[in-house]
Amino acid sequence: MTRYFLISFFLLAAWTSSGQHTVRIVVTGAPASHAGDGVYITGAFNRWSPDQPESTLRKTAAGLEYTLTGLKSGLLEYKFTRGNWKTLESTRDGRLVAPRRAIINSDTTLYCKIENWRDDFPESTASARVKLWKDSLYIPELGNYKKVWVYLPEDYERSGKRYPVIYMHDGQDLFDEATSQGRIGPLEWGVDETIDSSARGAIVVAIEHDHEKTRRIQEYYVRPNSDNPEVYGTAYLDFIVKTLKPTVDKTFRTLPDKAHTAMAGSSMGGLLTFYAGLLYPETFGILGVLSPSIWLDEQNIYKELNTIKSPGEIKTQKYFFYGGGNENRLKPDGSFVTMNEDVLRSSAEFQKYGAEIRISVNPEGRHGAWYWRTAFAEFYQWISKNF
Repeated sequence: MTRYFLISFFLLAAWTSSGQHTVRIVVTGAPASHAGDGVYITGAFNRWSPDQPESTLRKTAAGLEYTLTGLKSGLLEYKFTRGNWKTLESTRDGRLVAPRRAIINSDTTLYCKIENWRDDFPESTASARVKLWKDSLYIPELGNYKKVWVYLPEDYERSGKRYPVIYMHDGQDLFDEATSQGRIGPLEWGVDETIDSSARGAIVVAIEHDHEKTRRIQEYYVRPNSDNPEVYGTAYLDFIVKTLKPTVDKTFRTLPDKAHTAMAGSSMGGLLTFYAGLLYPETFGILGVLSPSIWLDEQNIYKELNTIKSPGEIKTQKYFFYGGGNENRLKPDGSFVTMNEDVLRSSAEFQKYGAEIRISVNPEGRHGAWYWRTAFAEFYQWISKNF
């Protein structure tokens, strides 16, 4: 099968000096509806805390001001809140956006205008086509319960057609700001909006992640490692393949064959998705592996790549790999890793099996929902051509 390789490059602003700088931030305008409330700034400089008293903007003749000192040269990202994540700044029509960004090379003043506040709009951002299908689905393979959301295409009720299905992890974060959580606020992926705007529809089955961080990690690891000797990823994937998929295929008008069955996920969910393609190649024909946490897997995925049991099935799969150039992490052993290099290395090692592969690298990309939102849209545009 022909292999396709694409690396998408975006312009990355460069910086040269390495000193420390003072940045004055001036908000020249904000909605009058909350003029009496305090306005806070949040960013990596205060560990993305939305409500630190010392991060309150002060009133001046120029507007609302805050001064950051001791900043190193490079990228500055920040947002404004009124004291919690529900009161983040928003666009004029009430949608959350990526952090404000500036490349800092010297002392400077940045001027901003806050268009609106998120809490002045309805809490839910999910489209009408997203439904909570199972409020508490029992998972015998894991011995616990999870919520499951389903997105149905706009023409589902009237078309009579059957549709491809995409199984996705971290279901809270895919459709709705009201349920999503993140280090820099409740950004959601916009999966529903992406498919709404596409000429070709698909069903999305989104599974809730465990609310306990440790349990989520254990459920998304397939192979044990030094920090997690007991993991449940195989049981979780067995649930999707043996319990959830048969129920979905009976309940909805799906195209149940491998060519029309996809899985997508990011971070630990991206690593899990990669394993799903390798371990269940007869079930999943399309895999969206976004920012996979290979760096935490202690080389286990490479062992898996060298012990493929069904190379014939792998050959008929399609893989979309995404990585961000700024997804840098300190590994447990103290070494430093650039996550997009993990994506390139693992996908290169995988090429020998003949699967159709597409690689997307955004040099500016960081580890978070805003970048996965864009990556998912690219993934869906690529796979929907074959739907």
